[in-house]
Amino acid sequence: MNTLLVASEVKKTFVMHMRGGVELPVVANVSFSLKGGACAVLGGPSGVGKSSILKMLYGNYGCDGGQILVRHHGRHVDVASASPRLVLEIRRDTIGYVSQFLRAVPRVSALDVAAEPLLIRGVEREAAREQARGLFTELNLPEKLWSLPPATFSGGEQQRVNIARGFITDHPILLLDEPTASLDAANREVVIGLIASKKAEGAALLGIFHDTDVRNAVADHVIDVSAFAAGKAAA
Repeated sequence: MNTLLVASEVKKTFVMHMRGGVELPVVANVSFSLKGGACAVLGGPSGVGKSSILKMLYGNYGCDGGQILVRHHGRHVDVASASPRLVLEIRRDTIGYVSQFLRAVPRVSALDVAAEPLLIRGVEREAAREQARGLFTELNLPEKLWSLPPATFSGGEQQRVNIARGFITDHPILLLDEPTASLDAANREVVIGLIASKKAEGAALLGIFHDTDVRNAVADHVIDVSAFAAGKAAA
């Protein structure tokens, strides 16, 4: 299996500026790799830093140390030190992200929200919408909702739009932040199948799954984030 991402000695500390600059260490010495065709899972108790790691890999959070090397367009790029323009390019072509909550866009239909990542890549609008329709059908999202803005959808309906948006592209790396948290059992099984399909296509996946059954079904290995607890790493 090809190594698509390597995190090496990554560190994150939050500075509480409203509290006199108090520093709150989160993680340190975060080191692991992601390989194509496999799904790794971030494990450990709530608050240990799992979501912070995903956000650093995606470039939402800056790193206070270390490297995040990604194979992007045939070369290795360090997300931790990349320019904002390069980070946006990496997101467009190399690293996809399924967040736990959908940022609903006013007056934009659910179909166009899901199709947007393909439109950004230059795919023709109707072709992109057709792929979104297929995913909505697979995820059992009622057709009557497809043309409506998802702001008023239920949590589970919004999450299905978010999943479709994340899985619609062929990003070689896909980050998953609790993608099944608001789903019923039938749709959790659909997501397990989508993850299996991505693995078969050679993608590298990294996710957070608090649902034990889902985690057991998709995980090829578990990365214990407790090992990267800032206090423990500094000890």
